[in-house]
Amino acid sequence: MKKNEKLNTWLWKWHFIAGLISLPFILILSITGGIYLFKADYEKPRQKNIKEVAVAIDRISLDQQWQIANKNAVKKPNALLLPTSKHHATEFISGRFSGQSSVFVNPYTGEISGEIVTKETDMYTIRKLHGELLMGKFGTKIVELIASWMLVLILTGLYVWWPGRGWKLKGFFIPRIGEGKRTFFRDMHSISGFWISGLLILILAGAFPWTDVVGGNFKKLQEMTNTGYPDSWKGHQLQSQHKAEPITLDQIAIKAEALHLTGTVKIHFPKGPQGVFSVSNNNPSDLNSQKKIHFDQYSGKQILSNDWQDVGVLMRGRMWVMAFHQGEFGVWNWWLMFFTAIALTIMSGSALISYILRKRKGSWGIPKVPITFKIGYGIIIIIGILGLVFPLFGASIIILLIVEYIRTIKKKRKTILSA
Repeated sequence: MKKNEKLNTWLWKWHFIAGLISLPFILILSITGGIYLFKADYEKPRQKNIKEVAVAIDRISLDQQWQIANKNAVKKPNALLLPTSKHHATEFISGRFSGQSSVFVNPYTGEISGEIVTKETDMYTIRKLHGELLMGKFGTKIVELIASWMLVLILTGLYVWWPGRGWKLKGFFIPRIGEGKRTFFRDMHSISGFWISGLLILILAGAFPWTDVVGGNFKKLQEMTNTGYPDSWKGHQLQSQHKAEPITLDQIAIKAEALHLTGTVKIHFPKGPQGVFSVSNNNPSDLNSQKKIHFDQYSGKQILSNDWQDVGVLMRGRMWVMAFHQGEFGVWNWWLMFFTAIALTIMSGSALISYILRKRKGSWGIPKVPITFKIGYGIIIIIGILGLVFPLFGASIIILLIVEYIRTIKKKRKTILSA
């Protein structure tokens, strides 16, 4: 591909400016993302005394356990997880996502073995640092803006990296070692960026569903196109046929176990006398196996069953990239995400070192674009599309254009005054 050198310089300029501004945030995101991958390994030994109990001969009923949990939980439990081992305490869950808390009941003694409040865990803090820089909604917007610019950095970086005068192994695919520190760190930045560029785009796709603006717009698109979860998935419109006594938790647990669902199986409690029991499984490593089945709380009869094929295509795609982003598809996915986090940290660090080595005293070192250069319509259209898809990026472009316009006016005035 023959490169337009003026366009290359212009793209390098904005790649340089955007990278300089984004660099501290990208380092935080890559480091915290890498740390969060160790969530299960970090929490398992620390929560072992809460989640695991000594096995005894007799077990108390799930209804009795629920009564105990209800008296001791911060909030009234709305679901329970089916234990997968005789050594596991029964987990009763209140709330969802960041507002979730779990109380654990020893199924043999009826004692509370402990409680885990999501917001009070160390990994919750890491996740909040990764997702919102510990600054709430404002921090979420900053992370979303940085993620939008990261996509632009990848695209502009690939163009700048692309060899305009023939392909060479060194300098394009492996770093040059014997040509000085500046060349080495520049190569480390550009080459590592090339090797992980595709992965980074996929990882960013998995990050945007959590954002406020892009994620919110995506949810609206799902609603408009009816490609999210079906209404029957949550079962709000379903009703139990009211009778004298509802079935017990042990009875619904037997029905849930008979379904042979893979992953973590949850029993959702009925909401009110006409509500239903709902059984679902969470299995990110095999999304196709996920189901949600609703039962009449009095007769125990199955009312409705949904599987993954009933979920809209946009939601299925969204859940896939989100699971990939968190390394949930197995060991290979975990190592791929961990490798990418390390590579992104190296890429960012080498960019900073390369900049320090090339920067002259009293100058920012921003590449100078020829005055005669004019942006083509193709570039304008691409920027416009990116601005529409990523509104915060579009807003930042408008601000940059205003700043650039003011600077141009000031330069003209100075030229006129000096003349």
